[in-house]
Amino acid sequence: MSLSLQGLAAAAADAPLNWQDFGLKHYLFSLPTPLGEFQLRWYSLAYLAAIIFSYWHVSKALRAPGAPMAQRHSDDLFFYGTLGVILGGRLGYATFYTGGDTGLPSLWGQPGELLKLWNGGMSFHGGLIGVVVAIAWVCWRGKLNFLRVCDYVAVAVPVGMFFGRLANFINAELWGRVAGPDVSWAMIFPGAGDLPRHPSQLYEAGLEGLLLAAVLMYLFWRTRARWKPGLLVGIFAAGMALARFMVEFYREPDAQLQEFARSTGMSMGQWLTLPLLAAGLFFAIRAISRPELNSIPPIPE
Repeated sequence: MSLSLQGLAAAAADAPLNWQDFGLKHYLFSLPTPLGEFQLRWYSLAYLAAIIFSYWHVSKALRAPGAPMAQRHSDDLFFYGTLGVILGGRLGYATFYTGGDTGLPSLWGQPGELLKLWNGGMSFHGGLIGVVVAIAWVCWRGKLNFLRVCDYVAVAVPVGMFFGRLANFINAELWGRVAGPDVSWAMIFPGAGDLPRHPSQLYEAGLEGLLLAAVLMYLFWRTRARWKPGLLVGIFAAGMALARFMVEFYREPDAQLQEFARSTGMSMGQWLTLPLLAAGLFFAIRAISRPELNSIPPIPE
């Protein structure tokens, strides 16, 4: 009897983690409405938390010496930036992850489906392009230094990535590849079969989120990095690209892009990080090779 109990205990200890055992839901709460059930989803809360934190941090940074814009510019920036990340993320998904050889109908030909954000489908690289376009628009209108504004915004972005990847984990989506027996933290996700997989969402939350945020925050507040236009945005872009490239080795490619990954040797996410890495290294090296700014006249409100 004792041997039997010991065997059961050993089997339980060797059993992989199961996402469903955490009791997680895709939403914080739900309410019935005349139009149907309303759910406050964690992914929506992640976007909201990212926007609020970014606005708070940039507003705080603008009170430090040498700010490249005034608070009124920041207000415009986050209005257009929110539109940019949503529209860019959705259109980027339609461009990179549907149509062609993916096996999914192109969303570009289905405008009605493009508007259905609740069905999922957002591209980080598309959202990044949307934010850059929004920053460029605000800088052009306000005659601001584009690189310096990007530096201030880039510092806060990894915190938003952290929230987003945690939401991916709670939603049991974007799971990792099948893990070996030596990965004790491997997890079984609903809809991903019975084999334990890498919780790649948490890897991304740690690398793209916490680690990169810590590096950029330290450089901004404890060094003179913000006096070198383009340095912070270059480190952000290069760091994000390296983190994403590494995590893609453990992340399961989207179902419609698995053949693409097999035929090219790299996933779509890895291919898209290469120009981001090149741009990041260019701006970082360019900033380091130039003298830092000595003094910046204040921008009047």
